[in-house]
Amino acid sequence: MALRLTRKAREELEAMIRHQCGEARLYRRARIVLLAASGESKSSIARQLGTNRTRVGEWLYRFEQDGVEGLQDYERCGRPKTISTPERHQVIATACRSPREFGIDRTIWTHETLREALISADLVREISTTTLGAVLDEAEIKPHRVKMWCHSNDPDYEKKMWAIVRLYVRRPNGEPVLCIDEKTGMQALSRARDLQPAQAQRDARFEFEYRRNGTRCLFGCFNIGTGRVIGRCTTSRKRDDFFSFMDLVASVYRQRR
Repeated sequence: MALRLTRKAREELEAMIRHQCGEARLYRRARIVLLAASGESKSSIARQLGTNRTRVGEWLYRFEQDGVEGLQDYERCGRPKTISTPERHQVIATACRSPREFGIDRTIWTHETLREALISADLVREISTTTLGAVLDEAEIKPHRVKMWCHSNDPDYEKKMWAIVRLYVRRPNGEPVLCIDEKTGMQALSRARDLQPAQAQRDARFEFEYRRNGTRCLFGCFNIGTGRVIGRCTTSRKRDDFFSFMDLVASVYRQRR
């Protein structure tokens, strides 16, 4: 008997198959369910996808129990995280601020003073200096080289920040989350002479001199879910340049939101 699908479930599964930048494992799992819904047997599905009946049966069972969400991997077992992801963000943000903002009479952080500030400000429940150091190393932050960071004085900053963080972490289904920004003042340089090819016992060489060709502005749009980037370089950064780039983004992403 063929597996029965709701209209919403079928649309989500077909979207997973069409998604060119999606994960291959989710593509295979979605195909398993769609093939079963079309009346294919487990043996037939296994032959088409190069797997076995047991694996096909497992994913069909997961789908029947939890729907499309059941096709995602479970949380891996292992040692539980000592601090949560928001707490890791707070460690990094605090390391980029001045110790004096936390009532500590220092201009630079040590791991111990940073740990005390995080706990006393109730930004983390508990953290060791070893874990704190690992978090900073992963973020490539060396607080002993940082004196202060220009942090927002907006009283609603935390509320606005968490609204954006939640949007990044829990992206709406079927709707892209786009990050759009610009990089200005990039020098457009060119070499004064062509590359001199390598010769015996001598590397290829570039002439030291270069020519200045003005500056350029880069507009960029980054899709949080797929990693796709849309970019455009312009000679100016005016209102019309920005609106023209937004028209380009709107022509690529035609969703309602």
